[in-house]
Amino acid sequence: MKRLFISLLIFIPFALSAQNDKTLLRINDSIPSMIERMIAQKDSAKWGGYQPRRITSHINLEFVTSANAYLTEGQFDEAAFKMNRVRLEMYGRLNENLSYHFRQSFNKYSNPHSVDNLSSSIEYANIKWHHSDFFELVAGKQFVAFAGYEGYLNALEVREFCNFNNNVAVYQAGLMGVMHPNDNNQFTLQVTNLRSGSDSDLYVYGLPAGIEPSKLPVLATANWNGWFADKTVHLMYSASVGQQAKGKNIYYLMCGNIYEKGPVVAYLDVLYSREGIDSQQRITTLQGQSRGMLPVTAQNTQHLTFIANCDYQFHPKWNAYLKGAYEAAGVYEANGMFAKGRYITSWNAQACLEWFPFNEDKGLKIFAHYVYHGHKLAENALSLNAYMPHTQRISLGLVYVMPVL
Repeated sequence: MKRLFISLLIFIPFALSAQNDKTLLRINDSIPSMIERMIAQKDSAKWGGYQPRRITSHINLEFVTSANAYLTEGQFDEAAFKMNRVRLEMYGRLNENLSYHFRQSFNKYSNPHSVDNLSSSIEYANIKWHHSDFFELVAGKQFVAFAGYEGYLNALEVREFCNFNNNVAVYQAGLMGVMHPNDNNQFTLQVTNLRSGSDSDLYVYGLPAGIEPSKLPVLATANWNGWFADKTVHLMYSASVGQQAKGKNIYYLMCGNIYEKGPVVAYLDVLYSREGIDSQQRITTLQGQSRGMLPVTAQNTQHLTFIANCDYQFHPKWNAYLKGAYEAAGVYEANGMFAKGRYITSWNAQACLEWFPFNEDKGLKIFAHYVYHGHKLAENALSLNAYMPHTQRISLGLVYVMPVL
């Protein structure tokens, strides 16, 4: 009996391993692979009569690199080369109804988050079901349906985001339904995770004392896009609400107003958040190190941002833009050491000149970029021993989107 028991102990792990190795598709299954779907087959009989239709797939390697000079309060700090962004992107249509989107950034940490069980370097990992021209459903990790043109743009096109967009986690796992009632209107309803990891991952100093974690940390978003004046004017509006912790909610109201005609693209974004707990950390991180008190996470914060931008492609090979952002952050209800009122006013000014060396390859461009960040600390911030100097950066770099497939 003892030998039988030992034999069973040895056999069971191998049996379980064999079960885990079982595949969903067998070798003799006739379902064509993704590669086979990408390539139009002249002889459809090879795949049991399967004939690909409207099958498209793209794989791009994307990167931005630059040489940068950094200045603080007008004094030169250092100059260094930087790989601003390196990403691998795959997207396409598998059949008439299914498409996919995957994108991984190599500039982010690869540790898996505890909530969505996905590496933080994965930005997109979703499947879209195209039910009809009226309705689509997207499941998986996706862009949160916030309005605002700067956030909507591909990050390769943005040399410098505003503080608001830099501090909001815009890629989350969830479910999204998109409705197209006509060519000029689009409505989106979406439910995603509010955060990818734990509260300790999101808040530098953890949840405030006495605050219970949320059992439903999700974010619901409603979004409307409208096009007017023969697609010249594009309006984007969104509202979001989520639960950060028990009794602590977060609200977003955002809008983008875009004008695009010929060589000119101009937009004005207005972004607002009201947070039961300071998820953007812009108030929390104002706490100085010489106060003799342990830092804590701020509560009841609000953030308001205005972004104005104008692009002008004055030549087929040349584009220039000017952009400015005004941002304010404060506390709407006193809590602990954080008094009610404004804490910080920030602004940034940007100028950029872009050159496309080859008319036939718009994926390659060289740019010269200047950005100035200014800050004004209110008395509330100064009482926390906060310090935030003015900074500048001058960059010369290139963007290249390399089509692999």
